[in-house]
Amino acid sequence: MQASEDVKHLDGPRFIVVEGPIGVGKTSLAKRLSQSFASELILEGAADNPFLERFYRNKRQAALPTQLFFLLQRAQQIEQLRQRDLFSPVRVADFLIEKDRLFAELNLDPMELSLYDEVASKLDLDPPKPDLVIYLQSPANVLLQRVARRGIGHEQYIDGDYLERLGDAYASFFHNYNDAPLLIVNAASIDPINRESDYQELLATIMNVKRGRHFFNPVLQSIS
Repeated sequence: MQASEDVKHLDGPRFIVVEGPIGVGKTSLAKRLSQSFASELILEGAADNPFLERFYRNKRQAALPTQLFFLLQRAQQIEQLRQRDLFSPVRVADFLIEKDRLFAELNLDPMELSLYDEVASKLDLDPPKPDLVIYLQSPANVLLQRVARRGIGHEQYIDGDYLERLGDAYASFFHNYNDAPLLIVNAASIDPINRESDYQELLATIMNVKRGRHFFNPVLQSIS
């Protein structure tokens, strides 16, 4: 186990959310942070969506059931979060519940989006606010390489155009996001999972973010 994983009971944010587009590395970073903070790990559970593979094969035909499944799944996750002890040690999640509408706007036509909003309005969606959101950014070509490298079958149907539009949607969403302290990370220039120095530098930055909007954009280093 690496040295950073021995860090316990750090006096940092109590509820950390890691976000970003497909392939950017949010789940891997969330897992690493949960080890460092000896915290509860809350994962998105995208693989539980039975419509997801169909969506990647044919986005137009399967977009609505895919989004409605995620919406109902989020409602269940919010209820589970409410039932947990808010005074427990740090929690780390690899998704921000409010970002679901980002995908709905991207993937649904106007009539479908109206139905999505109608269903959402009838649900009790009031998620707890994070103490810190870490937004990982990366260009579409880098995301496409990472998606291909990790080799998840249905993700191989994702194309660069979709990742480009998704990246733009995330950028727009977080440009207007003010609900929690925000750390924007250039994930194309670092490897916090496999390069210990990158992780330690990012972790130190996380510990220093108390409020407002911050950027983590270290100079790209060659991997030896």
